[in-house]
Amino acid sequence: MTRRILVLPGDGIGPEITAQATRVLEACQTLGLDAEIEQGLVGGSAYDAHGVPLPDETLDKARSADAILLGAVGGPKWDRIEDLSKRPEKGLLGLRKELGLFGNLRPAILYPQLAEASTLKPEVVSGLDIMIVRELTGGIYFGQPRGIEERDGQRVGFNTYVYSESEIERIGRVAFEMARKRNGKLCSVDKANVLEVTILWREVMDRLAAEYPDVELSHMYVDNAAMQLVRAPRQFDVVVTGNMFGDILSDAAAMLTGSIGMLPSASLNERGQGMYEPCHGSAPDIAGQNLANPLATILSVAMMLRYSLDEADLAARIEAAVGKVLDDGLRTADIASEGKRRVSTSEMGDAVLAALS
Repeated sequence: MTRRILVLPGDGIGPEITAQATRVLEACQTLGLDAEIEQGLVGGSAYDAHGVPLPDETLDKARSADAILLGAVGGPKWDRIEDLSKRPEKGLLGLRKELGLFGNLRPAILYPQLAEASTLKPEVVSGLDIMIVRELTGGIYFGQPRGIEERDGQRVGFNTYVYSESEIERIGRVAFEMARKRNGKLCSVDKANVLEVTILWREVMDRLAAEYPDVELSHMYVDNAAMQLVRAPRQFDVVVTGNMFGDILSDAAAMLTGSIGMLPSASLNERGQGMYEPCHGSAPDIAGQNLANPLATILSVAMMLRYSLDEADLAARIEAAVGKVLDDGLRTADIASEGKRRVSTSEMGDAVLAALS
């Protein structure tokens, strides 16, 4: 069966890194992947062309795709757009909402070849392999009511942090299943000492735990979790949390690995359709200079093959190719170190393709 893959390069370094990842996808076609690849516009590039960050044409293509590869969106060029609904980031949020991409998987893996790139001591981070499961379509980012209004002669901003039992249970099952496939440990992060919504979160997780006796469930307050990620990160296997806490903790965990440029992510819906993207942003300061690290985007392709396209063997081949390139001492600027060969975006892509073949 032919799969449909939509590539959305986006803004900033997005076109450069997705170009290398698309080359890897095309190589996979020669290795047995039956797929059609097409492209679309989203974010600032879509606003420039169509006046909106998520054109109907792109959304239609996304709905019919089996998987989506996204580069990055946004940049200072579009910061002055007064209508917030037309900012580039709204294109990304719109895709998540319209496709129901509720489950965000963000691995934080320290490749042994890059242990020196982490700001923490090697004995603290060596062997790091954490999967953060973040709820992506609920919580304070989407809760209503929200806004800025006049109260008693001054402006007041407000947002609503809300989760239903079904939303919590849905992301909880993703996390329990993920822990079952890994090392059988799941840490649920909340703030149940002060937030009623996370009291409910904890109750639902405890209820689900009875269905997964092979998974060890623990709970941790988010402030402690942030501290523990820096103090002893290897204690974690799978972490599950809400939208806002997951946004913050996953970025913190990313930097334990030395560079956010190495980390992929996946956002899945209930049908297994997914959007795959690097954890980093659009890096407009280096856009167009052939300097960006494409490995997170290439590893996002591996996640796509594993979680949406049922091609685990091809995913493993890509991951092994990335490992070989690092073994060979090739480094982009963000992970460069003394004695290693510094390469460009395209040169890194060339090396991964050579290792894959």
